[in-house]
Order: sequence, then structure tokens, then C-alpha cells
Amino acid sequence: MSAQEIRYVQAVAQALRDSLEADERVMVLGEDIAAAGGSFKATRGLLEAFGPERVRDTPISEASIVSAAVGAALTGMRPVVEIMFMDFVTLAMDALVNQAAKARFMFGGQGSVPMVLRTPHGGGLSAGPQHSQCLEAWLAHVPGLKVVCPSTPQDAYSLLRAAIADPDPVVVVEHKALYGQKGPVEPSVARIGEARIVRPGRDLTLVSYGATVAVCMQAAEALAREDIEAEVIDLRSIQPWDRETVLASLARTHRAVVVHEAVTAFGVGAEIAACLSDEGFDDLDAPVLRVGAPFMPVPFASSLEKGYAVNAEAVIAAARKTLN
Repeated sequence: MSAQEIRYVQAVAQALRDSLEADERVMVLGEDIAAAGGSFKATRGLLEAFGPERVRDTPISEASIVSAAVGAALTGMRPVVEIMFMDFVTLAMDALVNQAAKARFMFGGQGSVPMVLRTPHGGGLSAGPQHSQCLEAWLAHVPGLKVVCPSTPQDAYSLLRAAIADPDPVVVVEHKALYGQKGPVEPSVARIGEARIVRPGRDLTLVSYGATVAVCMQAAEALAREDIEAEVIDLRSIQPWDRETVLASLARTHRAVVVHEAVTAFGVGAEIAACLSDEGFDDLDAPVLRVGAPFMPVPFASSLEKGYAVNAEAVIAAARKTLN
């Protein structure tokens, strides 16, 4: 398959299809993912192609779904679970955090849980405070879990293929507002833990992931009109994160702003800022700044949600602050 222009959600579907074809141990399960093709249609057509044994609708019980996936993975399968909204992962934390993440350690390396949990996060659709949260920092805090967050259709494909092939549990976080984004996709498997420099620059480093990578690109383009060259890094992988690439960028630019849609308090940006302030201290010419959501639930009203969301203006303001 050569590169083709497809939507983000189609890239997810293609990665699932290709993984199901390549490995008979792969199975997909979740609420309304079979006959209905999933809430966002990421599993459309898989039931017809692979049958009900490998593409399974489940009861509305996230705890049961993830527990079943952990058991299946421990016995040799490679289950891919869809949790309809990231908010609902709260109902499956025991199976994910206490069982899947701990199995390799507790069994002395003799067992593993090669499962994937796919889930959409983020706002922009007026879905309200119980369907719009970005909770990736919770999961990145748990030893034994890997967490990735694709920002492009290509990464939606290649990171999901990598997650399914991984011998340990991986959470794949997809931004629901990106599902309609189009881009070229070719068959490839990414390396988990490897960032990408999306835009090179000399004056400061913008570090982001998921939907806010595009926000950083908008900010960088606006700053370029002021003769400020911002380097934009797409982390792609949150746990593990590519500290070498980010620290090397900091050594070139000497300033950094970390941007994400999740609330700023105790977030992914806090970990990165702490690392840069510690390991990159000698390269810093200004404090590392963070841009994120305010510490409150996501508003339902679109007018309020627009004000809540991270935008290019906030990133530009942080960039100017660190430069001055």
C-alpha cells in the first residue's frame, strides 16, 4: 500500500484492519464497535471482514471490558479495547493500573499483557465535562503503561500499529476533534518514545502533542512574521517521552514552552518543565513556561469551551514572555 490521503479516523481503522490481517491473535472489543462500527466509526467494516469472534461488541461495563482484555492478553491474545470516551477510563482503572501495568513486574518478567486501550480525549465538540477530559497525565504516571498521542493521520496509523505489536500495555489517546483531519498515510510502524521536530527554529522550543501541535504551528507561523523562529516538537509519545530530542532542541534555542490541552496543574507539561529545568539548566536563558487549560471542568456551552481551550494567542503570549 503506497501513501494515500485519508482521514485520521480512517487511518485508525486501517491500522486495526492491517493488524487483524497480520496476526490472528489480534482482536477488537468494546461498546458498539462491531455492528455499529464505533461511536466515531473507527471500527466500521471490521465485523464483516473478521467475524464476531475477533470483533466483539461488549456490555456497557468498562471495568469488565478491560478486565477481559487483560485476561485475554495474559493467555496469548493481543486485544485492542476501545473506551468510547477517555472520561470512562475511570471505570477501568483497577484492571488497567493494578493488573495490566503491574503484571510483568509481579511475574518476574515471565508474563506480560500485550493489550492496547484506544480512547478519544479532548474538547471542541461541546460534549461537556464528562466527555471532554484529557487524562493522559494520570496514565503516564503509572509504571508499566506506555501512552502515545498521535497528532496526524500518519501517526494515528503507525503508532497504533506499534502499540498493537508491543509486548506490554499501551494506551493510545486520540483527539476526537482530529478524526476528520486528512493527510498522507503509508504503511509503517513507529517507534514508541520517539518525538518529531515538526518545524525547526532558533529562538525557542514549543513542545506539544496531539491536537495542540497544530496550535503550536499556528503560533510559530505568527511569530515568524515578527522574525521569531520557534522550533515545534511533536512528542507523539508521552510515556516514555523523548527527552533527548527535547533537551537537544533546548540546547539550540535556550528557551522552552510546553503546550497541552489538559489542565496545566500536575500535567505532562509539569514533568517536562521539571526535567528541562534540572537536566537542561545550563542551557536555559529563561524559565520553562507551560500553556494548558485552567483548573476547572470543561464547560459544555460552546462559547465557554472556546474560552477554556488552548489557542495560538496563549502560546504566542508565552513565547513573547520567555523571550523578554
